[in-house]
Amino acid sequence: MARPAKLYIAMVGLPAMGKSTVAAKLKENLEKDDIKVGIFNNGDVRRRMVPGNTSEAGFYDPDNAASAGLRERIAAVNIAEAKAFLSAEGHVAILDATNVSCKRRETLRHSLNNHPILFVECINDDPELLALSVARKTRLPEFAHLDTAAATKSFLKRIGYYRHIYAPADEVENVVRLDTLNNRIIAERIHSGVPYYGRIRDLLMSDWIKNLFLVRHAESEYNLENRVGGDSGLTEKGRKMAWALSRHFIGTPLPYVFTSNLTRTREMAEPLLETRKGLTIHHAFKEFDEIDVGTCDGLSYAEMEQAQPELFAARARNKYNFVYPGGEGYATMAGRVYRGVKKALYLSGNSEYMMIIGHQAVNRMILSDFLFRRAEDVPYIFIPQDKYFHIVSTQTKKLFELRKF
Repeated sequence: MARPAKLYIAMVGLPAMGKSTVAAKLKENLEKDDIKVGIFNNGDVRRRMVPGNTSEAGFYDPDNAASAGLRERIAAVNIAEAKAFLSAEGHVAILDATNVSCKRRETLRHSLNNHPILFVECINDDPELLALSVARKTRLPEFAHLDTAAATKSFLKRIGYYRHIYAPADEVENVVRLDTLNNRIIAERIHSGVPYYGRIRDLLMSDWIKNLFLVRHAESEYNLENRVGGDSGLTEKGRKMAWALSRHFIGTPLPYVFTSNLTRTREMAEPLLETRKGLTIHHAFKEFDEIDVGTCDGLSYAEMEQAQPELFAARARNKYNFVYPGGEGYATMAGRVYRGVKKALYLSGNSEYMMIIGHQAVNRMILSDFLFRRAEDVPYIFIPQDKYFHIVSTQTKKLFELRKF
């Protein structure tokens, strides 16, 4: 019987680039194929070896000889533990660290020369996502002794030190460069046989949605008047539905809730956030704002038909490609809604559950990716205000259900 293949995966990238999320995704999915995977994180070793707090940026200064020597010892311990794992029963050892310098990668290649090494370089140049990722990092226990501003300043300085020594992994034999926001492979160079690479490549390029709850805001003032656009709040009935939503999810962890910037989705989220203070992080994204109806903002459909009959008829003929004067349409909003979903998935990381509270047109666009509907059908997808969609989309499970709350 052939012995199982062995592989090292070395993550590469600056802090807050999504390396640990990618590592966890690989581990969870490869293990479903009976591949024994271990993650070896330099930070975990650092917290074991260093009794004091290492959140201060100076610990990562390459010119700080004392801390540089300690960080080298930490890396050596992590490398030794990964090597021992593969020497025993392990199949894939993932070294989760920055590994941004040519020198560190040379150390990895020299020390781990008994099995192939695949370098996975994670890149995300989006400044907004970097800021949000840093905010998430500074909520970790190691920053608990600092206020938010001081923690952010310290972590950004840490990134600066790593950026100073960063060199793209162009010198290594087997490397794949990944845009972690879009799960898109920017470049790959595989010169020798890399075990499991076909499976790994598929996982790197796939979204990983364990449990997404997609909700539309409840009844708003404009809903009652059948008006488009605007920034109206919820009605009394709508606020009661918001509390019903909160009660429905009692007992379900919701570490992340995403809304639009508009009042009605934020009000829909308020009861959830109020009853989960400190447990749920809320992000409001402009990408999830309702379709921009331009010069028709605030009009009812009856007023639109009466004042601009030709415009109303054009909308009815081709609703998907119709664009409101001075605004947008389904086709033109698709890109920004897609970006919003990618941002939400990126920030929620390894979370088991997440929720998006959106609008009718926005949720139609999100659902169209899972329902594989024709473009011309998208504007007619049913989006109720008293039900939510539960979506699971992983490499081993697809689930789509409409549930009442």
